[in-house]
Amino acid sequence: MKNVKITKLWDSLQSSYLFVPALIVVSAIALAVMMLTLDRQGNYGVLKNWGWIYTGSTDGARAMLAAIVSSTITVAGTVFSITIVALQLAASNFGPRLLRNFMKDVSNQVVLGTFIGTFIYCLLVLRTVRGDGDDYNSFIPQLSVTVALALAIVSISLLIYFIHHASTIIQASHIISEVSAELDRATDRLFPEKIGRGLSQSGRQVAEIPANFDEDAYPIKATKSGYLQVIDDEKLMQITSQQELIVRLEFRPGKFIVKGSELMMVYPGGRVNQKFAKKFRDVFILGTERTEQQDIEFPIHQLVEVALRAISPGINDPFTAIRCIDRLSAGLSYLAGRDFPSPYRYDDLGNLRIITQPVTFVGLINAAFNQIRQYSNSDVAVTIRLLEAITTIARYTQNPKDREALRRHAEMIQRDSNDAVSEEWDKKDIEKQYQAVLKAL
Repeated sequence: MKNVKITKLWDSLQSSYLFVPALIVVSAIALAVMMLTLDRQGNYGVLKNWGWIYTGSTDGARAMLAAIVSSTITVAGTVFSITIVALQLAASNFGPRLLRNFMKDVSNQVVLGTFIGTFIYCLLVLRTVRGDGDDYNSFIPQLSVTVALALAIVSISLLIYFIHHASTIIQASHIISEVSAELDRATDRLFPEKIGRGLSQSGRQVAEIPANFDEDAYPIKATKSGYLQVIDDEKLMQITSQQELIVRLEFRPGKFIVKGSELMMVYPGGRVNQKFAKKFRDVFILGTERTEQQDIEFPIHQLVEVALRAISPGINDPFTAIRCIDRLSAGLSYLAGRDFPSPYRYDDLGNLRIITQPVTFVGLINAAFNQIRQYSNSDVAVTIRLLEAITTIARYTQNPKDREALRRHAEMIQRDSNDAVSEEWDKKDIEKQYQAVLKAL
């Protein structure tokens, strides 16, 4: 398993508009140095026979490079402006928490970096052109100018692609499908077939927690506030195994932690000193926003947020809300077939070391349906689709507690709609779908 801190750093770099453009700019500088070195050597070999190398004058080279420089930096500003507009539209129409999905779009980063890299490359080559063509000391970097022309052609091609891409990524269908795909990836990452136990321990009973755990445990408190993004479970298991400790986590990723809150309880508390307390705090990575790295609820909440904005009176777009419900039903159906991890984690010797705050399927169902049900009780189409989604999920759910949770949500949806919907025919349609849910359960 990858180190979670490295994974967290890589995730932060991916969602930054600095990393990829900076890499492209550095590559452009290296390319300029390499091309100019080849030009100074003057040995083009078979390349000169192809007829593609620039053979014009120094004035022509300056004019071409200057034109590429001025045009690329202008278009880079346009690309940046379009990106900002797209981010504003996303924040206003779909919610500010979805901005991170746009920031992680590598295509936008590559386009912006390519224009800036072409600009830097041409500037570096332009400064080496000297003489008027008749001087003995004149220098025309023929190969470098040819590469600059090729980069200009690539930049124009990327501009055409960017216009198409920018008009696609702000569409509701694209945004919803991307968040849904992230939910599926989080499911595969966080809920594999076996988790928390070794193969040899899969059938053993969970050991009892010491009777004096609460009295003798030492609390590790947070030194700052923020959202819990990642827990370094491998490091935590290593520390607890080496020191023969048992820890109980008080939060799970995705929760907001207030400074001074108890992050975990460590048993026995007498073995904990300031050095160990710092090591335990380092296991928790806090940030200003939630991420999906270890938080399966985050993409679910993103879909719910899009649905709530769609059915708000200011937008009144039930079709977008229905798409979100369809994706939620698909994601929860996929989750229903996974084994949820036990909150009890054991070391290689079979000793209980970590007690976590577990994620339950019932909790995910509540996160998916509660708010949509509360805000859409008067919208017949959305209400019916909610019941259809529960019917679909029921086909993939075998656990009695999970099926009971689905039944409870169906009852609440049917009861709320009866109070909010006045048309009898609409009530009959809702009742018909409610009966279909009961039959599926």
